[in-house]
Amino acid sequence: MSSSPLRRTALDALHRSLGATMTDFAGWDMPLRYGSERDEHNAVRTRAGLFDLSHMGEITVTGPEAAALLDHALVGDIGGVRVGRARYTMICREDGGILDDLIVYRLAGSEAGSSPYMVVANASNAQVVLDALVERSAGFDAEVRDDRDAYALIAVQGPESPGILASLTDADLEGLKYYAGLPGTVAGVPALIARTGYTGEDGFELFVKPEHAVELWQALTKAGEGAGLVPCGLSCRDTLRLEAGMPLYGHELSTSLTPFDAGLGRVVKFEKEGDFVGREALAAAAARAGANPPRVLVGLVAEGRRVPRAGYAVVAGGTVIGEVTSGAPSPTLGKPIAMAYVDAAHSAPGTPGVGVDIRGTHEPYQVVALPFYKRQK
Repeated sequence: MSSSPLRRTALDALHRSLGATMTDFAGWDMPLRYGSERDEHNAVRTRAGLFDLSHMGEITVTGPEAAALLDHALVGDIGGVRVGRARYTMICREDGGILDDLIVYRLAGSEAGSSPYMVVANASNAQVVLDALVERSAGFDAEVRDDRDAYALIAVQGPESPGILASLTDADLEGLKYYAGLPGTVAGVPALIARTGYTGEDGFELFVKPEHAVELWQALTKAGEGAGLVPCGLSCRDTLRLEAGMPLYGHELSTSLTPFDAGLGRVVKFEKEGDFVGREALAAAAARAGANPPRVLVGLVAEGRRVPRAGYAVVAGGTVIGEVTSGAPSPTLGKPIAMAYVDAAHSAPGTPGVGVDIRGTHEPYQVVALPFYKRQK
């Protein structure tokens, strides 16, 4: 079987010039780290970090029935999203299993009678989401367009990010709420400026044309010099989202889990008009979760130094009670942490006697509520 060559973002040469360690991520050649991942992580928590997220999958949905299509295809109430706002949602199979978690932006429209929507999927699932939306669009007066090559995506995240971005744009960042997006110009480059991110910090994601990516990255780098901005790779993005208790597809989310299994049932909107894919199965899952949740997603904090990894068994009294979905050393807490699905009987914070089986040794762990880290607003 021949493997296709890795896709490269518009910033590829720039990452290499900065000495980035590159890695294959969902078929893309992406920067894993530039120097120390701990330093990059701490920069985002205390100052600011710059990320290339151009591997994410943008899909544009347009037409008079764009909202109706998305209400049918996704579990959220997309018709209720106002222009300039965004919503976290999911796309599920008929059996309720999660195909992907998504952010849907409602853009200001030039289209007659409707505004377009931009669906942002995870890189690993972009094709699956695109195919599902195309299939589910049958019978709707709406068009689903693959816009993955139309955008580069640069994120600036961390407490200094509003100041850094404000020095390069006259867009109203003060008025831009979390999960909102507005068109503007950043360093002379037309962009969709969104106040979203995957780090647990305040920050922005900038959708621009690929040919503008390098000049925007360089302008942000220069603007952030005095504020301690550093380029950041995927490795620290993972520890940042883990501390913030944010799920990662393929770890906390999968086709074998419903949103209710993942503790994210709030994204499913049964009260919206019309049928949606998976409604029946999800209603059953909601009832099950309410009565007797099979397993619950919890946080685990190590008492020792050994790091738990995805797939490791969670144990209590010699019995397997769950499984680690994500684990890493936490630079902010200074000890290893993990997210894990555990039996409901062992899911309360402070439950005694819980450990993780790390190569045959049951290392003690403390059960805590998620997230591990919450920024001070």
